[in-house]
Amino acid sequence: MLRFLIAPVALWFAMVSTASAAEPRNVVRVRVWDERQPEQKKAYDGGFLGDAIARHLQKHAGFEVKSVALDDSDQGLSDAALDQTDVLIWWGHVRHDAVKVDRVKAVVDRVMAGKLSLIALHSAHFARPFMSLMHERSKADALKMMPEADRRAGKFDFSRPLKREMVKPDSPLTPRLEKQGETWVLIPPVCVFPSWRADAAPGHVTTLLPDHPIAAGLPKTWDVRQTEMYSEPFHVPPPDAVIFEEKWDKGERFRSGCLWTVGKGLVFYFRPGHETYPVFEQAEVIKVLENAVKFIAMK
Repeated sequence: MLRFLIAPVALWFAMVSTASAAEPRNVVRVRVWDERQPEQKKAYDGGFLGDAIARHLQKHAGFEVKSVALDDSDQGLSDAALDQTDVLIWWGHVRHDAVKVDRVKAVVDRVMAGKLSLIALHSAHFARPFMSLMHERSKADALKMMPEADRRAGKFDFSRPLKREMVKPDSPLTPRLEKQGETWVLIPPVCVFPSWRADAAPGHVTTLLPDHPIAAGLPKTWDVRQTEMYSEPFHVPPPDAVIFEEKWDKGERFRSGCLWTVGKGLVFYFRPGHETYPVFEQAEVIKVLENAVKFIAMK
């Protein structure tokens, strides 16, 4: 008799477990990664920039947020932690090369597989994960650009390594595809721009795609009250969407909110920032991050 009672109970538990596993999560798991420069304390009341971002995002009921740092165990990027992360927000500036190659690969592989999305902030244009993902996108774009016959014949070379180097306003753009003899050679993206200026001048933002989910609730024009200037051209693959453009009174402009699909994942680059200005205390900036987290997590 007991045998007949146990079987239905076991079946019920199995059905409940299966249903629970199939239900989509209603919480976005966010990991804010910050190299934690001491200079950040000038702008964030003695604290760190990444912690400030996490504190703001934690106010959103749909987010589960953790703030981590370069000096944490496994650099805050263990396999177990990344497997429990939907969106990785990245701030890096002067310690890019301290990030271990295996941790970079762990991030890139998960983005490419559609298991993780990346938001790169300001000086993270030189971050190893961002540069690697821009390189992967460049490879995919290059394959589409070359003649089908050459592609099928394997007449291409994508082996040139990524380099972190400076450019001039008239430097040839990267990434680019060059025909060298019978071979198409990919010149990788250097993920930088010719000039910058840290004078705290405001950046005047135009919302170019007001109907995009990342722009939800933001005005057509708004200012980043204090920021560092970056000037085009930005040496990255053409974005799938440029959501924000930023201009300065001295005439510079920049594509300040760019979105790419890389493999099966999404990468969003958001330009405003500087470690000594309280950029991530401004409501509009935090709204962009909230929107971006929701959008790239859903995709």
